[in-house]
Amino acid sequence: MKLATYADWRRCIEVQCGIPLTAPYIAERIRILSDQTSDQTRKFVEVWGDAHRQRVLMWFKQAGAEV
Repeated sequence: MKLATYADWRRCIEVQCGIPLTAPYIAERIRILSDQTSDQTRKFVEVWGDAHRQRVLMWFKQAGAEV
C-alpha cells in the first residue's frame, strides 16, 4: 500500500508498525534512501518505485525537522 499523505505515512510508521521516529532512526533512513547504490534502497525502488522513494525521503526529512 502506497501512502498518499505525510499524516498517513507517519501514522503507519508510529502506530501500525510501532516504530518511534527518533532523530537517529530518521537520519539513518534518510542516509539509506538517499544512497541509490544501497541494497535496501534498490529493493525499496523495485517494490514501490522511485517516485514513492522520493516521497518517503521527503517525509523523513519533514519528520526530522519536527524532532
